[in-house]
Formats: sequence, C-alpha cells, structure tokens
Amino acid sequence: MALKNILPLHRKDTSPTSSQHAKRKSDQHPTRSSWKTANRWRIEGIAAASEFAGTFMFLFFAFGGTSIAQNSQEAMSGSGTAPNTSVLLYVSLIFGFSLMMTVWVFFRVSGGLFNPAVSLGLYLINIITLSRAILLTISQLFAAIAAAAVISAILPGLERQHYPARRHDARPRQMFMTCFLVFTIFMLAAEKHKATFLAPIGIGLSLFVAEMLGAYYTGGSLNPARSLGPAVVTHSFPGYHYIYWAGPVMGTLLAWAVYKLVKVGGYQTVNPGQDFDDHEIRMFDPPVHPESEEQVERPNVAAEGMAEALRLGSRSERGMSSEGKEKMVG
Repeated sequence: MALKNILPLHRKDTSPTSSQHAKRKSDQHPTRSSWKTANRWRIEGIAAASEFAGTFMFLFFAFGGTSIAQNSQEAMSGSGTAPNTSVLLYVSLIFGFSLMMTVWVFFRVSGGLFNPAVSLGLYLINIITLSRAILLTISQLFAAIAAAAVISAILPGLERQHYPARRHDARPRQMFMTCFLVFTIFMLAAEKHKATFLAPIGIGLSLFVAEMLGAYYTGGSLNPARSLGPAVVTHSFPGYHYIYWAGPVMGTLLAWAVYKLVKVGGYQTVNPGQDFDDHEIRMFDPPVHPESEEQVERPNVAAEGMAEALRLGSRSERGMSSEGKEKMVG
C-alpha cells in the first residue's frame, strides 16, 4: 500500500504545481525506511507496555495472595519453622492461577512472558529478538517493583515474601524448577500445535507444581523480577539475593540445552500425528521410520478437500457432457 493511501492528505483551494506538490510530499511524508523503523518501534513499544501490564497483574495477585497466606499462618500457629502445607498450597495456587490467567490475557500481544528467565529462553531459541528480550525484561522488572509497591501500600507482610525458609541448596533447586517451567513454555507455547491456545493452562500448572516443591525451601520465585520487586520496595537485599538471579538463569540455559537436544533429535518424527483430528489422521500416511519433519507434516485438509471437490466437479461435467452428446445422437 502506498504511503499516500494511508497518511492524511491536506487539500487546498488552489492546485499546486507538480514541483510544489513533490516538495510538500517529501516534507510531510517520511521515507519508507524511516516508516519501517517507526512501525517496528511502535510494535516493540506495544509489546513492552503489554508485558508491563501483564507482569504487574500476575505479581499483584501473587504478592497479595502470599501476604494473606503469611498473615494467616502467623495468626494460627505463630512463627514456627515447620512447613504449613495449607499456606504452601495457597501460595502455589495463587502463583499458578495468577500466571495462567495473565498469560491467557496477554499471550496474543507480547507473548505473556512476565519473567526475565523466560525472555532469555525465548531469545535463545530465536522466538524473540534481542531488542525485544531486553525491552520485555526491563518492563518485567519495573512492573514487579510497581506491583510490590502497591501491595506494600495496601496489605501487610511484603517483607516476609522473599525470604526462603531453608537456604541450603537453594540455587540448584531454583535451577531445576526454572528449567521445568521454561521447558514447559518451550514445548507448549513456542512449539506450535493444535493445543497452543491452551498453553496457558499447562504453564500455570507447571508453576503451581514448581512452587509446591520449592516454596518452603527456596521461597519459590523462579523469576528474578518476582524477587527483585519486594527487595527494592522493602530496601532489603540479603547476601543470598543472587540465588534468585543465578538459579533461574542457569535453569533457562539447562532448558535451552534440553530443548535443542530434543529438536536436533527430531522429536516430531518419534510420535507423529498426536494432535491431528480425525480428518487429518485419515489423510496421514507417514513412513514407518520418518527421516525428516517434512514427512510428518500436518495434512492440509482444506487443500485436499478443495482438490477432491474439483475432481468431483470435473467428473460431473464430463458426465453431463456425455449425456448431452447421447441425446443429440438420439
């Protein structure tokens, strides 16, 4: 589409000469290169704003639910060190369902990442560009601080949210749990399939399971933004704060390595056709041992249906033509 068709034109009572028109056009309209650059940054800006909003919503509900759980624990049993399974279940549920809800809302805009570790992972597998990853990470960090500040203003208990009950071996636990979360995102959201639109459910459940496993020992997190927000608002950066950066980054790198191994191995050829519908299964006839992804591609039902309709139409026309000839001969 030409620029003159999408940018407003200003009419005057007198018609300008061709040279005046060309000069005014060059003054008012950007070059195609500058337009493409501006449009690119418009898209990046929308994505960053969406990521800020989604991260804020996710962590707002998560921080709020954790505050309620912490206060409930203190009211019922004091400040004991034994795990309170009801509190752990509540915290895990609020984080998992908060992530599921907000990812489902924003995944069509920015991808619904809400986690610098996930941004790093999607950059490593070439789903997003480096500039997008940096912008989304910045948005996520500022959104986490904003969410923590709002929760601190309206609910008590924020200062107790980012301290683990047990710091022993927290870094490897953070690594393996983050690996589980990021690899789930790779396989459910980055790898496109018929159930991609349901990926938020699996992503939320994966965080729920990881939180159930690690919340008591490491404080959960799996997200540098989630740990940074309360630390900034409460002005508390303990010596082990680095765990919540190093662990998720290491987990993302591990998930990336596993994902690359699975991709290089051609996982699509191992168990093909598992998300095909009945029509696709009937048309699907792969070799016993597929050698490439092309051999197990999803059948194009629409194209095959159109081709079949054309064949039937051609047969019908030939039949009508032969009947007409017989009548003429008779």
